[in-house]
Amino acid sequence: MGKTFSEKILGAKAGKQVKAGEIVFVSPDYILSHDNSAAIIKEFRKLELKKVKNPQKIVIVLDHVVPASTEKYALNHKIIREFVQEQNIPYFFDVQNGICHQVFSENGFAMPGKLILGADSHTTSYGAFGAFSAGIGRSEAASVWATDEIWLRVPQTIRIEIEGTLSPMVYAKDVILKIIGEEGADRANYRSVEFAGQTVRDFTLASRLVLTNMAAEMGAKNGYVFPDEKTLSWLEETAKDKFEMVTSDSDADYAEVLKVDVTSLEPQAACPHTVDNVRKVSELEGVHFHQAVIGTCTNGRLEDLKAAAQILKGRKVHPALRVLIIPASRKEYLLALKEGVLEVFVDSGCLILNPGCGPCLGAHQGVLAPGEIALSTANRNFRGRMGSPDSEIYLASPATVAASALEGQITDPRRFI
Repeated sequence: MGKTFSEKILGAKAGKQVKAGEIVFVSPDYILSHDNSAAIIKEFRKLELKKVKNPQKIVIVLDHVVPASTEKYALNHKIIREFVQEQNIPYFFDVQNGICHQVFSENGFAMPGKLILGADSHTTSYGAFGAFSAGIGRSEAASVWATDEIWLRVPQTIRIEIEGTLSPMVYAKDVILKIIGEEGADRANYRSVEFAGQTVRDFTLASRLVLTNMAAEMGAKNGYVFPDEKTLSWLEETAKDKFEMVTSDSDADYAEVLKVDVTSLEPQAACPHTVDNVRKVSELEGVHFHQAVIGTCTNGRLEDLKAAAQILKGRKVHPALRVLIIPASRKEYLLALKEGVLEVFVDSGCLILNPGCGPCLGAHQGVLAPGEIALSTANRNFRGRMGSPDSEIYLASPATVAASALEGQITDPRRFI
């Protein structure tokens, strides 16, 4: 019996042949953290060690509350900056850079065959580049800083084969929402999710990132797409290191193989208060909301912003709405600026925010009041995620959010083809 992608990578890191279900001790290639680094530092100090084991592997990106909105957040940032200097950590990205998952990818840390851990659940994102990437807790991150080692259970793998050509105004976000809606938010608990099929091969890396980012919303330990020429093209000028293209064997032992045909797929939306509470947008038309959010680490790249801008161009957003635009990184912000995309947003009445987690986090930007409803391109809609526990969040694609922003109510973007 052949090996899955995850068995191969974890086996290589453990220095032996492994199969799903085994426990392995491994050393990651990189370990990511963000504003929560302050809490990780606190845990690290408890170990009474003077130095981290391998500072070259640590990547810290300040992105959650940037710039700091309170003295507490400012102090956390100060603690992190001082720790970075003390430990000679070379890969530190301060508040001006953007969301950690986009910044990490843009700077060439996400590479095929690498083992990447992060103190953030959406570390699964880097599977879009053919890496095994998984989220871990803060105390675990502190332990890895100290020892350069962690134990992991080799996950079983669910292969999802996606076939068919998407209709106009239907995107990767609709695909993954449809899958999560049908399979459930716990379908892939501590399993790998392998996204395959012609539809996935046709996707850009930006679209693949939507799938792997939201694999976390299925409970997945990691999600990934096999690397190909698109991956190599991306890494040609950015890769930090040598890497190995890893794929599953043709006779790999999968826990399950799911087949998804997206030929007739319609725009989808996740309804409050769970990501698997998914319905067709056409069934939700007429639902009024107060705030629209286009961006985040899920859908804040240039292709996402352009999808929204093509609908908003020459039109004005509904006067009763606040429409927030949040590019995933400074690089994506600049690309959108140079292509005139940001001008479209400004002309249509949107508010452009600095790259960062912003409204998705619900800590300092775009906080919802009791009774308010948001329509967002983010990845989570849990109760209280964006502010008041008495608010509601719907999730959809940039096109759906843009179309709905014009009408002031949830609207099928296919009206604007």
